[in-house]
Amino acid sequence: MPYALAIHGGAGTILKSAMTPEKEAAYHAALARALEAGEAVLREGGAALDAVTAAVCALEDEPLFNAGRGAVFTSEGRQEMDACIMDGRDRAAGAVAGIFGPRNPIRAARAVMERTPHVCLIGPMALQVAQEAGLPFEAEAYFFTQSRWDALQDTLAMRARGEESDDPARRHGTVGAVARDRDGNLAAATSTGGMTAKLPGRVGDTPIPGAGCFADNATCAVSGTGHGEVFIRYTAGAEIAARMRHAGETLDQAARHVVMEDLGRNDGSGGVIAVDRDGTLALPFNCEGMYRASVREGAAPETAIYR
Repeated sequence: MPYALAIHGGAGTILKSAMTPEKEAAYHAALARALEAGEAVLREGGAALDAVTAAVCALEDEPLFNAGRGAVFTSEGRQEMDACIMDGRDRAAGAVAGIFGPRNPIRAARAVMERTPHVCLIGPMALQVAQEAGLPFEAEAYFFTQSRWDALQDTLAMRARGEESDDPARRHGTVGAVARDRDGNLAAATSTGGMTAKLPGRVGDTPIPGAGCFADNATCAVSGTGHGEVFIRYTAGAEIAARMRHAGETLDQAARHVVMEDLGRNDGSGGVIAVDRDGTLALPFNCEGMYRASVREGAAPETAIYR
């Protein structure tokens, strides 16, 4: 049974008109590194859960993406990160919301799944679980990126003038991975810094199983990126699986319907990456672009940004 892996670094985050050749090359290189981190696990016969963890950690370590080191700032100039991981074998899930400190929020989410009886933790207890798991923490300087800070100042200045930007980069940005291993098991992982200038305490779709993250061996694994509030209201990940299970749709049919119809017609700009139990991949998006990469065993890896 061949393995399959897909990753994303956010949808609609840089308009093509604003992209330079240098930036584009940097994004392709970063995506390739993260894909290789995940594929290396699968190539050695490792589990899908370990592959998505490795891939998302690599994306969180890369300041180009809105997660971990590259997380955006809240309206009060802080960084609050969300993450979720889900195991398709038994729908086990772990999530953290609104945290700051762990170098890799996805590993904190996995610690919640493996070390507690709960699905999602916030606040001091989420950090305590991460500390007890021996996860590395970083100081504020590690997570600061000038471009994210400048984006916050621009957004606050616009709001002060009574204006709102239609640039999707200010509204969403996420990283994620989905995988199928050689044993046929599926897993998904998603991590984000949220929205630029979001209200403190805002929680999006990322740490909500069935919304921005979902995995079930019977159907598919999904990681979403986009306007989180709409992904929550339309339970994007679970809806794709439901259409496969109850309507007999293929992964591509189900994913495209949810992204283009349910989300696209209701202000839900963004996209998903998904893999089914046969290792088929789907990566639809309804905006200008989505940082993405994928590989199937025996095929060459691919990275892409625009259509």
